[in-house]
Amino acid sequence: MILKHAATALLGLSLISTSAQALDLNALSDAEKAEFGAQVREYLLENPEVIIEAITILEERNAATQEQADRDLVASNADELFNDGYSWVGGNPDGDITLVEFMDYRCGYCRRAVPEVASLLAEDGNIRLVIKEFPILGDASVLSSRFAVATKHVAGDDAYKQVHDALMEFSGEPSEVTLRRISDGLGLDSDAIIAAMDSNQVTEEITRTRELAQRMQITGTPSFVLGTEMLRGFLPADQMQQIADGVRAEQG
Repeated sequence: MILKHAATALLGLSLISTSAQALDLNALSDAEKAEFGAQVREYLLENPEVIIEAITILEERNAATQEQADRDLVASNADELFNDGYSWVGGNPDGDITLVEFMDYRCGYCRRAVPEVASLLAEDGNIRLVIKEFPILGDASVLSSRFAVATKHVAGDDAYKQVHDALMEFSGEPSEVTLRRISDGLGLDSDAIIAAMDSNQVTEEITRTRELAQRMQITGTPSFVLGTEMLRGFLPADQMQQIADGVRAEQG
């Protein structure tokens, strides 16, 4: 009976109480341990909601720990995230909060994110956007990113945005022929862009972004940093807006 009451007391606190203080299992005999285990099992079978409650609390704790770890990563990599000196900047360049997007042109969720990000920027009006070329889905992704980055180096930011948008809508297989067709259609210097794709400058930019993503523990696209918050995966505009509002509230 004493053991049953001990088990009930421990589990009745949703498995949060310090069981070492409530009951020293090492001091029990094998028979007492067996009886205690049986009473615990009986209690859980009669009160399964205790398990759900404990799991919920554990998940909440893990989420809070991950959120703080992500914030620490953002803080320690802030300069490279927000002001690396080479990534394309759009939205409101003077916005009070920055959205950083790690994207891949071959990523379906990145394509789904395009109208959501555009809606967020238009509706909010005070968000600065930084695009990070993060090709992780094979050679076609790398080729597309090299083409986009080379366009920025050769023809400037406006041309980059045009090519970026075109690649996000492009459904074919990227090759020199198809990429040249895109740049020709935009009236760009295709020969210069194609020649720049394998330059050290383009390679260095993509490499630096890969290294940053590794430090940020980013393994998939799209991934976002919104102010101080990491957003790992696709989110609709309204949810991103709620997060932006929360970041602003914390900043005062």
